[in-house]
Amino acid sequence: MGRAPANGKHSLPPPPPPPGRCHFWLPNKRRHCANSPLPSSQYCGNHLPESASGAGRRVPCPVDPSHTVLEENLEAHVGKCPLKKQVAALTAQPYYSKGINSGAGEAGCVVTSAEKRAAVYRLTEEEFRCLLGKIRSVHVATAAAIRESYLITGATDKWMNGQVDRKMPYQEKHVAQQASIVGNMEAFGLLRKGSDEVVDGENAAVSAQAVVEFGAGRGYLTQVLVDCYGITNVFLVERRSYKLKADRSLRQNEDVTLERLRIDIEDLKLHGVEALRGLQYLAIGKHLCGPATDMTMMCCLPERYEQTEENSKHSLQGLALATCCHHLCQWKHYTNKSFLLGLGITEEEFHAMTWFSSWAVDGDHSYPDSPVGAEEMSSEVRELEKPDQDAIGIERIIRSIPAGERASLGSMCKDIIDTGRLLWLGQKGLVADLVSYVPSKISPENHLLIAKCTS
Repeated sequence: MGRAPANGKHSLPPPPPPPGRCHFWLPNKRRHCANSPLPSSQYCGNHLPESASGAGRRVPCPVDPSHTVLEENLEAHVGKCPLKKQVAALTAQPYYSKGINSGAGEAGCVVTSAEKRAAVYRLTEEEFRCLLGKIRSVHVATAAAIRESYLITGATDKWMNGQVDRKMPYQEKHVAQQASIVGNMEAFGLLRKGSDEVVDGENAAVSAQAVVEFGAGRGYLTQVLVDCYGITNVFLVERRSYKLKADRSLRQNEDVTLERLRIDIEDLKLHGVEALRGLQYLAIGKHLCGPATDMTMMCCLPERYEQTEENSKHSLQGLALATCCHHLCQWKHYTNKSFLLGLGITEEEFHAMTWFSSWAVDGDHSYPDSPVGAEEMSSEVRELEKPDQDAIGIERIIRSIPAGERASLGSMCKDIIDTGRLLWLGQKGLVADLVSYVPSKISPENHLLIAKCTS
């Protein structure tokens, strides 16, 4: 049977799989794989153990690494991969530029959560305690004071009172988050208050003609903006395909022009989007996981585009990005490495901090009974393997830290990471703030980066 989480007394063995289902256990989803097993195995083709009789090694498909294929069948698969045409069509688009927002062309590979964990467990006890001490001192010295800013304006009454198309997925906690994001945008001067006229002055609201939602998912944050603030030009950036999207409702609105860009933010050259040229726009995102926040900021405030007269006049008016899943952040992509290096935080320590950050929402990011909902969790399966003998000391120290103190340390790491992002926006000439936009009981992932262009 597939491996269950190995958490000692905190874990339970997985239940038997339903009849006719693959026996592989998915710890993050807390269920077995939904696929049917192969005739000669208890597992489906995706989860067939390499040790099984006749099973070869599976490798990522070079066309689309999100799925794997038997190494012996790789050459034949590449020629007929169903995603080949889709990838070819995307790469031909003028807004596609491979890795343009990946981190100023820096080399380096993505470090997985398992590798981050292993690196932490290789530390000596003294090194580990020194690192925790450094995090505490850096947080006191540099972290931004994050104020509570749960703002629900009258403009969102329609959504808060449930007066929307009931065919749309409607969850109260998500609507509260969306309403507070746009409420903070209004208070910060990024949205007009109802029919108020825009006036001269620093506090005048922006007259935005378009909204670009990054990591849009189903697009309901944009739906709130359209319904409550009259935005008419909509661009939804999302690499995955979703059912029950807001697109259906948005397309029924004759006043709204909608374009959905199915592309990874890392590869999006925003100036290449023809329909966006000449429009003033707001960049928004709700729960931009890990490096997606950094990539979005780079995408909206590029330094590597050709500075022609046409595109040197930035049309970005402001942004509101709800950060999320700091444990997925990567040194390669992080926008403000100079901030961390100036504090004496190395690449290895940064990755350790990202691993610790899960404690803020999880207490200990190896427990399967975390209170965080599935929508807040990483899609990456967390490694839960029992540490070897050399790591027993670190394991003992971590287990000895009270849950509340672990959560506090995790929050410090998140604060430091987002403070660097806040300062980076200021360096680019934006007026920026970092707020807690909903109470933690609504969502523990409650940091909102909000910024406004001054010229």
